[in-house]
Amino acid sequence: MLSETPVILENEKVLLRPLEMSDFDNLISFVINEPDIWKYNLVPLRTKEELTKYIADTIDARNSGKEYAFIVFDKVKNKFAGSTRFYDIQLQNKSLQLGYTWYGKEFQGTYLNKNCKYLLLEYAFETLGLERVEFRADNDNERSKKAMLSIGCVAEGILRNHLPTATGGRRDSIILSILKNEWHDKVKNLLSQKI
Repeated sequence: MLSETPVILENEKVLLRPLEMSDFDNLISFVINEPDIWKYNLVPLRTKEELTKYIADTIDARNSGKEYAFIVFDKVKNKFAGSTRFYDIQLQNKSLQLGYTWYGKEFQGTYLNKNCKYLLLEYAFETLGLERVEFRADNDNERSKKAMLSIGCVAEGILRNHLPTATGGRRDSIILSILKNEWHDKVKNLLSQKI
């Protein structure tokens, strides 16, 4: 279990708190009005029913200690922006993955992602005491790869034909990571300058 009490991370620009069923109304407009968000997502959201299942599944995964999904609130714009999560949580191995991140179009390419990643990485390395945070993405998703590299991730390689896509094909997945010493030696300072 990641925490007995709700994990709430925030600074002056963003707030991350556990994703709950009551957040349906905060996210449904993205599902209905912004279908391009889901192009590279393994779990596409197209309907109200899919969003309900998505949120319920994240809560089940949190309760089992496998994942911890957050809703993202942009404090500058005073709007809900999307979601992100810790997953493949392996506290015994001092590692987890950070991903399933998506934001509405008006929040993409802004200060939001770097602020979220700073808070999440700070929590992972400094509160949980992890040694490794891993990131994965569709290797064709240039925007996501660029964003991960810009926060200090190191590309490790490609898992070929790794996962099924929502459209019935298979994707190659790029693996990136940040290690504890990299966080303390450079990434924390790099990100703090960018936020």
